[in-house]
Amino acid sequence: MGLSGLLGAAGDRTTKSKSIASTGTASLPSKVTQERALPEHIADEAHLKPLDPEPPDLRELNACLDALAVVFPDVQIEVFREMFASFSGESRLELVADALLKNRVSWVKGRWRAAAKDGHTGETLVPRKEMFRSPEYKQAAKSLAWHEFKGLSRSTINAVLAESNYSYLDARQTLVDLSSKSWRFTISSLFLRRKPVSATEAENHPLVIWKSTGQGSIVPTLKSTGNAELDRELFDALIRPLTERARADREAKDHQLAVKLNNAEAEEADGLIECACCFTESTFEEFTACNAHGHMICFKCVQHSITEAVFGQGWQRSIDKETGTLRCPAVDSEECQGCIPQDHMHRAMLEERNGAEILHKLDQRLADHSLVSSNLPLIRCPFCAYAEVDDIYLPVGETDLRLKVDNIISLIFILGVVCCFPVLFFLLLLSSVIAIIASSKETFGDRLITGFRAALVHRRRRRRGLRFTCQNPECQRASCLSCHKAWVDMHVCNESSLVALRTQVEQAMSMAVKRVCPRCNTSFVKTAGCNKLTCPCGYKMCYVCRKDIGGSGDGPDVGYRHFCEHFRPEGDPRKCTQCNKCNLWESENTDEVLRKAKEEAERKWMETEQRQLSRAEKAFLETGLASQPSTRAVDTVLRKGRLPTLPEFCDMVLEVVLV
Repeated sequence: MGLSGLLGAAGDRTTKSKSIASTGTASLPSKVTQERALPEHIADEAHLKPLDPEPPDLRELNACLDALAVVFPDVQIEVFREMFASFSGESRLELVADALLKNRVSWVKGRWRAAAKDGHTGETLVPRKEMFRSPEYKQAAKSLAWHEFKGLSRSTINAVLAESNYSYLDARQTLVDLSSKSWRFTISSLFLRRKPVSATEAENHPLVIWKSTGQGSIVPTLKSTGNAELDRELFDALIRPLTERARADREAKDHQLAVKLNNAEAEEADGLIECACCFTESTFEEFTACNAHGHMICFKCVQHSITEAVFGQGWQRSIDKETGTLRCPAVDSEECQGCIPQDHMHRAMLEERNGAEILHKLDQRLADHSLVSSNLPLIRCPFCAYAEVDDIYLPVGETDLRLKVDNIISLIFILGVVCCFPVLFFLLLLSSVIAIIASSKETFGDRLITGFRAALVHRRRRRRGLRFTCQNPECQRASCLSCHKAWVDMHVCNESSLVALRTQVEQAMSMAVKRVCPRCNTSFVKTAGCNKLTCPCGYKMCYVCRKDIGGSGDGPDVGYRHFCEHFRPEGDPRKCTQCNKCNLWESENTDEVLRKAKEEAERKWMETEQRQLSRAEKAFLETGLASQPSTRAVDTVLRKGRLPTLPEFCDMVLEVVLV
């Protein structure tokens, strides 16, 4: 239904465009003139071409990716793209979803999506670089990579681009690593006197060309690739950081020069003012005054005082927490009780490079002080300083607590409590008398009431849910109120980090040994045999260097002629000492590669969690089985093998008795 509607709409647009072309051809020259007017080298965002609308079939495929990412949030987008290439017809979305529901493991093959390290959930489920690319974008990316990495074969470049979904910026790191190992690239670099390609430098990128402005300065420009989408990605990654850094440096130098000239003119006119804190002289524009005795304080002293208060030991002495202002730092015989107004504080701090961040930290500390002083229960975001009042309450329709008698255990427990009530009342009375005699501050009855109140809060917490969403506009991350970890769908406390670790290990091991066919984008791994691989689509490639070894004729890189032809025993993986060709039987020691990938993933996880793996966690990584945390208070108490504490007993009573 949706596909037919899109096709119908596309047909209507095609008919409409034809009618416009037949009746209004006068508008075409202006459009052609506008496209020709765009420069070949892009120096500003205004020089970028507008993005062309996606074709209907490509838009439909990307919409299907969004739908599958919502239904299967734990599966990588690469799996969806591969499955769409395997299915055809108008019902591909339904076929792919049905296949994943029936046999997800065989399709995913360990390519599970790991939870974000920062827990951020505001981003789109399908990033732009994971979507289907247009043929024009793919061709532009391949042409760009061919031009930069001339020492690598085109088939190798195509294979690496296919592994990265033709994202040039993501594939460039792998291409740089391959080019550094290529003897052809080394020889060409020596003859052409070309520097080795680096993955981090933006100033020396082949596409970045520095051009003169005609005013004694040079600006970075981007050589157009011919594709508007790729030009915009490269501009954002290469040119924009350079221009923003140059603009910031230029503004800082201009400000310093303006201050220097202003001070020189004020000194000539004898108009300098002395600071009451550091006793240096400066112009009137660089001063503020306290609201008590009018002490003149320079902006430098205001900046130093606020920075010391926020990051040092001057918080109690320098900040008035009731008004959120800076106490007067003037050096006087008697301590001044005045303060620096907030607007003057902001003006002084904003003249510093990171003054806005320091003011933000100051506001956070003031807000935190106010929340703590209110003595209200708080919920804090584990990823930032945001906090809000814990507003746990009973819903309007459920203000009355209802008993639960739907099973034998509950009924027996209720009858036991009723029968034991006189005994409990006598014990409470006896403990109160003993506490009064012993002059105790808290009786057993008070402790019991406090325990039941805490148990009621725990019960309401469980009924409300454990998902907490931060309302900080710069954060907006979801976390768990119980384990304080990042919230993901199907969240299980105390197990989510292990699941994320196992997913990261499987993903790292898969990425270490897999290859991708650049023709049909099928992922595969060699388990045995020689290094001449043939894809089901007919594409032939070398497993070692990823080069295309298909085709016909007597070329040196066609078929088995691509590999070393010197005599060696079959299956000998050693490197040939007489030539530099790939070994037909060379093996990269899959076990060693997988072991290193696993150790690297575990090392990164342990650095993030700041702890070591326990024996049970290592067993979970090997078997995939972990004990599910019990959600019933009765099971939790009984499994501990000891008498329950008073809070645990109160939780157990409320769980068994109340609905």
